[in-house]
Order: sequence, then structure tokens, then C-alpha cells
Amino acid sequence: MRILHTSDWHLGRIFHGKHLTDDQAYILEQFVTLVGDTKPDVILISGDIYDRSVPPTDAVNLLDDILSQILLDYHVPVISIAGNHDSPERLGFGTRLLARQGLYLTGEVNKNLKPVVLTDSHGPVYFCPIPYADPPIVRERLNTDTSTHQEAMFTILNHLITQIPPGNRTVALAHAFVAGGEECESERPLSIGGSSKIDSHCFRNFHFTALGHLHRPQHAGETHIRYAGSLMKYSFSEASHRKSVTLVEMDATGDIVTEEMTLTPKRDVRCLEGYLNDILEGPGEGESKDDYLMVTLKDSGAIFDAVGKLRTVYPNVLHIERPHLTDSGNLHGPGGDHRRRSESDLFSDFFEQVTGQPLSAEQTGLFNEIMNVIYKKEREV
Repeated sequence: MRILHTSDWHLGRIFHGKHLTDDQAYILEQFVTLVGDTKPDVILISGDIYDRSVPPTDAVNLLDDILSQILLDYHVPVISIAGNHDSPERLGFGTRLLARQGLYLTGEVNKNLKPVVLTDSHGPVYFCPIPYADPPIVRERLNTDTSTHQEAMFTILNHLITQIPPGNRTVALAHAFVAGGEECESERPLSIGGSSKIDSHCFRNFHFTALGHLHRPQHAGETHIRYAGSLMKYSFSEASHRKSVTLVEMDATGDIVTEEMTLTPKRDVRCLEGYLNDILEGPGEGESKDDYLMVTLKDSGAIFDAVGKLRTVYPNVLHIERPHLTDSGNLHGPGGDHRRRSESDLFSDFFEQVTGQPLSAEQTGLFNEIMNVIYKKEREV
């Protein structure tokens, strides 16, 4: 069976004030072309289709257009799950009706969760969709005692595996943080305070596991457990990433071979460093002036309207850093660069500066609990 694995489209994303829908449409047209060229038997989308629980209209229209092309023009079934950015209820609307057209959307975890069965010349393959769900939701919906993400994942997997006859080929789709994976700045944490990581051995019984959440394409523990990575670069920390989708070939025994299929963005995300006058000379060979840029200026003196000057050459300069100023002016503070610190760390520093006392363990736990409630409400809006 030929499987095309993708994830983390984040449709409707806003990047430093720039709406990325046009960029996403550009790269998704390449994806549709790739579907026609590779002729997969199924497409897997492992969560975070949208960037927020209530996506903008143009993002919804883009998804409708892309899925319609895949299903109506190429007749390739699509199996998708909700990620932590998606609204489970909205994404799962009309599931039974859409499944008749080959679109299998799984938004919520409940007792009706079951594998999707597709067949090739060697027989059936059982696809187990595991949408993102907080441990309390899994505990309530599946009537079990779970308090961690690891326990929640085991509970869902056991619920699905018991429905599969022994000896068949199996594929899992999950949106989770598997231990050992490399994180990026653009990924929203799955929980605050507690451990959201799960061990890769959760998926040891599957011939292939298609993961979503981490934005760098990578294996997670073993070669048959894989993150496809995000559709595009969604932070400057991802500037060095090589974005792709994963083509998986599964044989009659369940053994797999994977291949990364690269997608080319309309505008790249890049980081430039140098002196202002050198950068104003323009892009080098193979570089585009229209790319989304973070510029680090090495100049030590005052610069009037640095952004304005840079945008005369690079119209999409989105962020400027002045290391000389942050070092001499101590803008980073005692905890280091605030942009790379968690909400819990930032609040702890703020609390200690205001009160003169460190945050207690009880207060830290209360803060983390409140932040988790906020994240949950964001997903449910």
C-alpha cells in the first residue's frame, strides 16, 4: 500500500502579522500535483489542519478546495485527525456522511472510535486514528483512570487494537509529543507544568505510525514511527528545516520504505545577519528578495528607520534583532531571551520581581492549572 503522510498545515496562520493563506494555497497546489504524480492509495493528515479552533473563512474555503480536488479528481481517500490547534467538534462534523466519499475525519475521542479499514492487493490495512485529547477528556469519554498523556495514549490504543483481528497490517495516526523528538518555537505546548511526552514504545505494535505536532520531519525512536513535519516554516527557528511530506511504501508483511517529497514555498523563511550596508546590496544567488526575513544587524551605532531601509530591498522583513543593544542594554534579563522561555518561567520571574519572593510549588501548580484551562478553552471556542 502506498501512503502519503502529511501534517500540521495550520491553515489560517498569521506569521508576524502576515496572513499566510496565499502561501499555503500555493504549496498545497503542489501537494495536489504530487498526489497525481505519486498515486497514493491513501493520504494521512496527522492533525493541526487549522491554526486555531475557529479558523477564518478563507482557510475553510482553502481546505474545502484542496480536499475536493483530492477526492473528486484523484479519488484518493483521506484519513485525518484533530490536533491540539483544531476544534474536535467542528472538524468531526458530518463524519459519517463524508466517509462515504472517502474522507475520514476523526475529531473526538469516544467509545465509537474505531479503525478505518482500507484494502490493497495483499488484503486489509487497519488505520487507527488517534485525535489529540487531554487526559481528563480520555478519562471521561472512555471511562478509565488516566492522569497523564502516556496513560491516555495507552487507553486509546488499547481501545482500537482490540477491534483489529490478529495478523493484520496496522497504521496509527496520532498527534502527540513523542519523547526524543526535536521541538520548535512555533509549536504550542500540549500541557503546562505536567509532562506531555509519551514513549515511542506505545506504538511498538504498529507497522507504521504517522505522527503530527512536531514541525521538523523526523523519526521518533524508530524508523517506522515518523513525524511528517509542518506544511511550511512557521517560525524563524525553522529556517534551516527542509519541509516535505512522506511517501510510505508498505509491502504484504507490513515492512515499509519511506521517502521525503520536498515542497517549495512561494516565499522562504530565512535569517540574515550582517551590517546594514552589506545587507542592502540585495539578495545573493538563489535567494529571493520577497522571502520572509529576520535580520540580525551587527552595527553598533544608532540606525534611523532600519526597518524602512531594509524594506526598500526586502519588502517582507518581519523582525530585526540588534545583539549589540541587547547585550549592552541587558534587555534579555537574568533569565535569558524571554522569547525562548515558557509561560511558567516568565510568570515566575515576574512574581519574584514584584513580591521579592520565589513562586512556591503550590502557586506554580495553580498557575499551570489555569494555563491548561485557558488552552483547553482556546481549543473549544
